[in-house]
Parts: sequence; C-alpha cells; structure tokens
Amino acid sequence: MDMYNKLIAKEVKLGVIGLGYVGLPIALEFAKKLKVVGFDINQDRVELMRNNIDPSKELDASEFEGADIFFTSDPEDLNDVSFFIIAVPTPIDESNLPNLKPLIGASTTVGKVLSKGDYVVYESTVYPGCTEEDCVPVLEELSGLKYNEDFKVGYSPERINPGDKEHTLSSIVKVSSGSCSVSAENIAKTYELVVEAGVHRASSIMVAEAAKIIENTQRDVNIALVNELSIIFNRLGINTYDVLTAAGTKWNFLKFFPGLVGGHCIGVDPYYLTHKAKQTGYHAKIINSGRYVNDSMGFYVGKQTVKKIIAQGKRVMDSKVLIMGATFKEDVSDIRNSKVIDVIREIESFSVAVDVVDPYADPNEVNQEYGYKTKNGPEGPYDAVIVAVNHSEYKDLPEEFFEKLMPNGGILVDIKGGYKNMENNKKLEYWSL
Repeated sequence: MDMYNKLIAKEVKLGVIGLGYVGLPIALEFAKKLKVVGFDINQDRVELMRNNIDPSKELDASEFEGADIFFTSDPEDLNDVSFFIIAVPTPIDESNLPNLKPLIGASTTVGKVLSKGDYVVYESTVYPGCTEEDCVPVLEELSGLKYNEDFKVGYSPERINPGDKEHTLSSIVKVSSGSCSVSAENIAKTYELVVEAGVHRASSIMVAEAAKIIENTQRDVNIALVNELSIIFNRLGINTYDVLTAAGTKWNFLKFFPGLVGGHCIGVDPYYLTHKAKQTGYHAKIINSGRYVNDSMGFYVGKQTVKKIIAQGKRVMDSKVLIMGATFKEDVSDIRNSKVIDVIREIESFSVAVDVVDPYADPNEVNQEYGYKTKNGPEGPYDAVIVAVNHSEYKDLPEEFFEKLMPNGGILVDIKGGYKNMENNKKLEYWSL
C-alpha cells in the first residue's frame, strides 16, 4: 500500500513541524481527514492550541472542533509519524543573508525520528536547491537512511496570506513536487485531500522552490518601482495615487501601490534568491535595487514627516508624533520585520517624541522585539499623525478625529492613501506616498 492510502486508512500519521500562521491551518485541515500530530518547540504556544486558541490570532476556536490532532512539543511524540510537513520560518540575518537555523533545526528533529518508507515535505520558502542540498543531508546523517532509497522528500510551498479570509489553504492552487515520480504523486494526492482549488504538479523540487521564491520577488520589484515613482512625484508636487488612478484606466496596467514592505515574505524572500544567484557568480541587479528602495521607505517617510513639521515653523525637539499601526500589514498581529520601526527610529533620531498605537500588536511582543512600548490610546496633542497600517479600525475615521489629535494644526501622513479625501482639509496638511 502506498503512502497516500496508508494516510487515508489512518494506518500512519501525518505530522506538521512548526505551528505558526502556516503550519497550524495546514495541520487542522489535514486533521479533518487524517490522524495528525502537531509539533512546535514553544510549549506555551502548544498549551494555547490544546485549548483551541490560535497563538497567531488567525483562526477561530471553531476551526479546532472535530480535528483528529495531538499537539506536542516533545519530539518523542513524532516517533509514529510517517508523513512529515515542515513549515518553519526562514528569516534573514542582520546582513540580509538566509538564516537556515529554524529549517535545519526542524530537519534535525525529523531526522532523529525518521524511519524507512517515511516522507518529508518542506513548505518553508527557500532558494532553489536548499531542500536537497541543505536539508536532505541532515535527514540522512541523523537517520542513517538513504535519500530516495529509504525515505522520500518533497517540496510544496506555502501560499497562505495572513489576515486574508478569502484566499485560504483550500481555495489557493497548491504547487507540489517530489523526489521521484511515485513520491510526487503521493504528495500531490495527499494535498488534494484539503486543497479544493487543486494541486499543480511541478516537474521537480527545484522548480517548485523557484516558483515560490519568484512569487514574492515579483511583487517586491513591482512595489519598489511604485515606491520610487512616489519619491519622484513628491518632488514634482503631484499625488501618486492620482497618477496611478489615471494610469490604471489602461487595461493592461499593473496595479501596484506604494507602501512599507516588511513582513516575513516579500521583505525577506528576494534575499534568498539573490544569495543563491551570487553563489552562481551572478549579481542580481534589479532584485537588489528593488530591495534597496523598499528597505529605505520607512526612513524616507520618517524624514519627510520631520521636514514637514519644521516647515510649519515648529521646534522639532518639542514636537510629538503619533504612529497608528505597528504590525507588518493590516488586520494581523504579526510584527515580524515590520518596517514601521524604521519610521519610528528615523523620527526619534531628530529628538521628536513618538507614540505608537495598534489594536492588534501585543505590547509585550513589540517591546521584546523592538524595544519600545505601544500606548493603549492616543495621548496628544500631536504635531503629526502617521497612519502607517490600514487596520479596519483605522478606516473611515472622520476628519474631526485627526483634527482633535492635532488641535494646533499638524500633518496627516497617510502612507496607503486611505484618507485622500482630506487633501483639502483647511486645518491640517495632508501628505501620502
């Protein structure tokens, strides 16, 4: 009996290693059809999940109901798992180089319990070749087994979009691959159990890895172009969103918008590709240029804000700025690689006081990650207010809301252009990317 049939007959278990915003939804979906073990090294997170609480605040308690799943932080509980899915973060270090420690750590955990006939599928975003060049040797060394002879490996990149309730695991086409034709089909059929949109069978593991890495690289480069355009248009004294609206009337115009590009996907993945390109002897010019532009936007917003405060005749050291939003995107609690911190640091470098509020970000996590504390609410008056993240709570606020925060006049910095209707406000100056 092949692996797929063993799984659906519940003769073997499926294990998910890493239960973050990617791993937990996968584990719960499979647990509706198969016997699942959910593993995470963080015991506190495991305890929350055992009580039907998603630590990432993405899933409701109802998602846990009826799931045949056992949550654990003990590697011993993985001994009877035969189909492993590894979904751990793949961050970058301070030098913007790939940090494979979580991935190698997860491979080490699996390698110690790997048995003959087992499958290991990676979902973490990596550069082409990483699965077979960096991860497989760890599995072989720790298990004493031979790749493809004793165990199979696959790669099926995650496509989950945090905070997106429409594009979910089951509704997005899944790319999958395997180390041989048999494993490729078993892996694809296994994912078809939970992915209603269907599975695309990539021709190889490297092709699947490359497909994932260029998805976010493509977006990064396009956003970088628009960010650069916004800098140019600011110098020309025209509104970027007016330009994009006009250009967008052409049927084939690509609709990207300026903004802060952070998080653990678009702001990270291109560095994995440029790292691999460099190993081949090629310097990726366009991708690196795009990364430079996007990585500098937080500092640009901060500097422009201070310059506008000065232009209003105010003393910088007596000024105070409110930043609304600290997470890397709207309506999520994830603060990893949030570029809002760049805005804060740039403004503070001019000795301007900064308050930060966010209805989603955990104050303790923000303090631990970035060293500053969020406020429970605005404590004005302010000289500038920056709407940095378009959370639902920050949409459609009346003009009076901002006028009360800045009773002595000030600047509304609207990064995503959500308050363009305030361009003609007589009490406040409006500026957006």
